[in-house]
Amino acid sequence: MNYRKIGTTDVEVSEIGFGCWTMGGPNWSRGTPVGWGDVNEDEVAAGIKVGLDAGVNHFDNADVYGNGKAERMLARVLRRLGVKSESLVIATKVGHFAGTAEHAYEPAHIRHQLEQSLVNLQRNYVDIYYFHHGNFGENDRYLAGAVEAMNALVREGKVRMAGLSAYSENDFERLVPVIRPKVLQSWAHALDDHFIRPGSRVDRLMERHGLSFVAFSPLAQGRLLDKFDPERPPVFEPGDHRANSDEFKKEALAALKPKLERLKQRFGSTTEDLAAVALNYVLSHPRVCSAIPGFRNERQARCNVAAASRKWTAEDGAFVRASMG
Repeated sequence: MNYRKIGTTDVEVSEIGFGCWTMGGPNWSRGTPVGWGDVNEDEVAAGIKVGLDAGVNHFDNADVYGNGKAERMLARVLRRLGVKSESLVIATKVGHFAGTAEHAYEPAHIRHQLEQSLVNLQRNYVDIYYFHHGNFGENDRYLAGAVEAMNALVREGKVRMAGLSAYSENDFERLVPVIRPKVLQSWAHALDDHFIRPGSRVDRLMERHGLSFVAFSPLAQGRLLDKFDPERPPVFEPGDHRANSDEFKKEALAALKPKLERLKQRFGSTTEDLAAVALNYVLSHPRVCSAIPGFRNERQARCNVAAASRKWTAEDGAFVRASMG
């Protein structure tokens, strides 16, 4: 496993980290599925052990992942494995779970959620605390107070560094100069790398501010692993957010199939081969410090970490870019 520094900090994260969203299982927000299928804690523990044995030191969580379930499960598993979580880089987020607050970015709610996350994670601090999205209310009415609350938590030692997760270039460009995070997070994968592509708006923003990027969904939620048959599109459990996504419907999966065939002809056809391609493609972008695929069990964890031992060239990256276009 290789490690990369986060921006201008001295904190190093494993190039392959583990995303914990799947650990939260099924979940809903205002009646809309926002989770995944149910998980078995023993299987999750076996996956985490595989990651730790391979050198994974970066785990990415959030208060909304199972509304605390994923944070609590991570803490239980690490304790069960005899691992001190302070030896790891653990991130969590605030923003998508408002509780009884009018808005999740109310200062009191940010502090409350951080304190609850610390209880869930059984820690005295988190390494990275992300604003989970870029919606700070009408005319950014909650932005100043949210930044003040985040800075106070950093001063108190309860947060090592602030991060910003967002879903548009406009949000990143508007918020980075105000929040002054150390790291950004959003999706990045071979089907859509527009945030991290050299010369892009966000890439130039990261260069100006000395920021790194954590890439979630590097496997495109499993679509890049050729695991879904267009003739038999997947049916997801209640509470799994993928049930509402057109990307898992017959037409989209059929359009993806020939692209994956090109990758399989060059790199190999196993799940491990395709995972390595997807992860190394994202990690070849110079601003990415860590890719954080999700996992549910030992097999998926092994696929994730297998990418660390694969060689990668600029020609490989160009081939993937051309094949996915």
